[in-house]
Amino acid sequence: MIPDRAALRDALAEAGADAWLLYAFHGLNPVATRVLGLSGLNTRRLFVLLPRDGDPVAVAHKIELASVEGFAGRVLPYARWEELHAALGSVVAGRRLAMEISPDDAVPYLDRVPYGVVELVRRLGATVVSSGALVSRFAAGWTSEEAADHRFAAEVLAEVARAALARAVREGGTGLTETALQASVVAAAESRGLVFDTFPIVAFGANSANPHYEPHAGRDATLRTGDVVLLDLWAGRRLDTVFADQTWMGFAGSPVPKRVELVWETVRAARDAAVAAVMGAAAAGRPIAGYEADRAARGVIEAAGFGSAFVHRTGHSIDRDLHGSGPHLDDYETHDDRRLVPGVGFSVEPGVYLPGEFGVRSEINMHWAAAGLELTPGSPQRELIVPG
Repeated sequence: MIPDRAALRDALAEAGADAWLLYAFHGLNPVATRVLGLSGLNTRRLFVLLPRDGDPVAVAHKIELASVEGFAGRVLPYARWEELHAALGSVVAGRRLAMEISPDDAVPYLDRVPYGVVELVRRLGATVVSSGALVSRFAAGWTSEEAADHRFAAEVLAEVARAALARAVREGGTGLTETALQASVVAAAESRGLVFDTFPIVAFGANSANPHYEPHAGRDATLRTGDVVLLDLWAGRRLDTVFADQTWMGFAGSPVPKRVELVWETVRAARDAAVAAVMGAAAAGRPIAGYEADRAARGVIEAAGFGSAFVHRTGHSIDRDLHGSGPHLDDYETHDDRRLVPGVGFSVEPGVYLPGEFGVRSEINMHWAAAGLELTPGSPQRELIVPG
């Protein structure tokens, strides 16, 4: 998956770098794994230099040369640490290199290269800058197959979530537990061809005010009439493709209390404001960074008086990792000033969490496809799911 040479040359020129230096070791850097298409063992340090001009160079350990078999460039093998330093120094000295770093750890999902490696590269005579724009363009983007996998998973999850919540909200007071609903959701999605890497979040009542609540059998809640129900689920066609990630909300009773309805309408409006900000910028040909979309959503929630109850970013990058390496919709946990660019995908999931009462989150996904920006699922939740 080494990037197209012409596209990489343009991107490096824009980033003000002479080359992209990818570092891989024990899976520490998923960007390198994705760009280089690595599989199998990676128990020794691997460096791959992708220059603006000239041929790529790999510095690989002699017992793991299989990882660079068929490499389209020079391979410099090493075994002793002195050989590693000599080989690496011969290709990095005097160059301005883009690497997966984030000054002050400002964006942890970009800060993938250990400090000691950066220190070594600098000692060998290189200048190191962030590869953020390169990561967004060449590592976080979806292939057409991954986009198709994601769309399939998104529609299945939406159908499963709607049906599961519709059944659940009718069962308030009948003994339904969070883990029982969780198990039925997993079974329904798996029967439709999806796989999970971890179990969905199912939260009843006050538990929904904990954004990352995890139900456990024997100490989970039983659904009562008058409870808010939160269902957060993520799954895909395979473990090595792009997942869909959604959150759906229901209420076990009728009528819905005004406070619950107000929070739901605020969160839905915030979600839609973030989507509109991204869509509007794209339509106008104006660059937009992840933090700007976060501000659009957060402004709606703050205006409604719930700003202190929105305690996480508006959205995260999605690639082959559910929480990916591309730009996040975030001006809260971090200030992510990376641009949203064609190819990337991300969640949009504002929330309001009122401890001891309830929480509401609405989550959909966006992908900047070749034909333009698209939302998944095709029909996002518009109203709370209530007994019908």
